[in-house]
Amino acid sequence: MSDIKYTVYPLPSALMMEHQLSEQMVNTLNQYLDNLLQDEKRESYDTQLVGQIHQGEQLKMDAEHESLKEFNNLLTTLGVNYIQQFVKLTGGKVKPKRVEINDLWSVHSYEGDYNPIHDHSVKTEMGISCTTWTKVPEQIGRLGEGENLDENFSLYGSSGAVDGFLNFTYGLNQIKDPENLRPSQSRVIRPEVGRLMIFPSWMQHGVYPFFGEGERRTVAANLNCWDIPIEELMEMRDAQQQNQPNRREKRRKKKRNKKKN
Repeated sequence: MSDIKYTVYPLPSALMMEHQLSEQMVNTLNQYLDNLLQDEKRESYDTQLVGQIHQGEQLKMDAEHESLKEFNNLLTTLGVNYIQQFVKLTGGKVKPKRVEINDLWSVHSYEGDYNPIHDHSVKTEMGISCTTWTKVPEQIGRLGEGENLDENFSLYGSSGAVDGFLNFTYGLNQIKDPENLRPSQSRVIRPEVGRLMIFPSWMQHGVYPFFGEGERRTVAANLNCWDIPIEELMEMRDAQQQNQPNRREKRRKKKRNKKKN
């Protein structure tokens, strides 16, 4: 029976990407936010966001600020990569897109603060959202996941297993799903400093409250995905074709130099 051949067809309902920010980028974000918190003219984002942030604040960030330029370039690049991976993994046909930041904000949460389940909206039909953490209280995720998964991890018995976690829900979930061979349609994410999650803006999610001292500092963004006009695509193609002879000539020079050496 060991020679039986078969093919498995995974049927994904959603895609999520993860990236780890550098320590330098985390420090840059924290420096910007420390200054923002001291700014008396800082703009609250409470009326724009679903959140029950009683102890902390939700603040609009300046996406054009010079110190955030590298971070914003990273987000848009990851957005493009997300679309490419979606096409590769699903075979879906997507028009070429230009990705740009729609809005950028921070959430400064303290004990008892939380965000009810919600989704995000952008100006374009296709939307991508991102979230990361630059500060996380040490008590969040002690039971955790992965290498830190405690053998007593449980959602029962007031274990506190997901206090302060981010919970994504993208379909119907039932307790007996594994026994019914139904893949889970939700995932809980433990906040970690520099852990960046990229997901479609339609995906519903919520943030559980935590207890004890400390700030859970979140930076989040929504990305617009604009169709690139055909005229612009043709100009880009022409520019690439014009550069090809130059690239070939550079390769020839490298080969000649290697032979001389």
